[in-house]
Amino acid sequence: MISQPQKRKMNSMLLNVLLISGGIHVLALFVLGSITVYRYIIPTEAQFEAPPEVAEEKPPPDVKVEIRQQPPQQQQAMQNLSMRQVGNIAVSAVDVNLPDMQESFTVSAGLGGVGGGSLLGGTRGNIGIGMSDVSVFGLRTRAERILFVIDTNREMVTDAKGGLNSYKIIKDEITDMVGNLSTGTLFNVMLVDRRNHKLFRPRLVPAGQEVQQQLVQWLNPINANARNPGLEGDPGASRASITALADEDIHKDIDWSGHRGNETAFITQVAMEQNVDAIFFITGYHRGFEQVRRLLTEREEADWQRTISRRSYQDQLAAHELERAQMQERINKRLAEINAERRSRGQPPRVLNQRHGIYSNANELNLNWNTEHPGNRPVYHRSTRDVERYFRNLVSVLYTDKGGERPSVNVVLFLAGDEEMRDVWERQLRSYVQFFRGNHRIIRGLDEIRSARSSARTTN
Repeated sequence: MISQPQKRKMNSMLLNVLLISGGIHVLALFVLGSITVYRYIIPTEAQFEAPPEVAEEKPPPDVKVEIRQQPPQQQQAMQNLSMRQVGNIAVSAVDVNLPDMQESFTVSAGLGGVGGGSLLGGTRGNIGIGMSDVSVFGLRTRAERILFVIDTNREMVTDAKGGLNSYKIIKDEITDMVGNLSTGTLFNVMLVDRRNHKLFRPRLVPAGQEVQQQLVQWLNPINANARNPGLEGDPGASRASITALADEDIHKDIDWSGHRGNETAFITQVAMEQNVDAIFFITGYHRGFEQVRRLLTEREEADWQRTISRRSYQDQLAAHELERAQMQERINKRLAEINAERRSRGQPPRVLNQRHGIYSNANELNLNWNTEHPGNRPVYHRSTRDVERYFRNLVSVLYTDKGGERPSVNVVLFLAGDEEMRDVWERQLRSYVQFFRGNHRIIRGLDEIRSARSSARTTN
């Protein structure tokens, strides 16, 4: 007999689990679907922030601009503008003597000088365009604006110093140095004979071959013969003048007296007023900042007037004046004898020192007076400290106050072989050149000045 299989009963617990799980999934799908529809299908209204409140400002007041018609004079001037050749335009403080256009050159005076206050002009504000190495009788410096000051006094051509031959060497040294300057370097040459002077050009000029040849021709007649030494009788020479610090007492002193110390200070100021970077003095006398003679006070002048009004003074002076003509005849006779002897040996005539005229001549030829002069005006001096203070002020007025620097001052002192040069005088000279950041050299006689030349070997 076949038995029928029995039906299996479903587990009620498993059924409940399945139903609960299915319900949860259905609920989850419903929630996720609703979120998706809400975010991506149903658009939302845009949200905007309220703008900030803006304070209302009043408009600025009306501005009236008045446009004036240009004056007819200016319009006419604009219409009359025309081009001019550059070589004919005068530049302040520079004598623009232009070289040939084939030469390369630069006019550099006054370029730079931020403290000078102007583009063309001012003091020592250089930018190095025309800088040159300079060497005169072994004294060296580097500068852009240079002044050569040459003493022409007859003392420079005395026999003991080599006469006219030695002076020719001095002229050759300067002209050779000018020929070796850079073409952008500015220079000038000043001849001095005590207080008289003569300038090669009214202002600084740029160096070049053409201007060097002009300088050679200009210097050739100076101290070329014994008949007219120095600037004596030269129509182009004139008394130099100084202008700075005119109200100061020392200015008045050095402008008044012909004493050697006063003349040294005077020529120093004349050179400094040329607005240069470097100065070279070639001279037969220099003792630096030595004593400067001052003017007499009213009381001192009154005392002097009483002295010269005395009978004894007047009688001696009259006798001395009568002897002057006789002394001049003695001088002429003795000099003629000397020159006749020199001609027989093929030598040039002798040049006498005439700084003090007949008195210098008589002293040089060892001729004595029968009646001496009764005496000259009394002498009083300024202190060296006062003179140095004056030149410090002068440097400030002419240079440092305008943004420049004090010029370099160099001195070549040309002496006779046996001429006296005391230690104190050389110390004064050394102090002088150190004050101006320069150097000095003492050269004695013809042989030494020949060997001292250095400009021909200087190149730029």
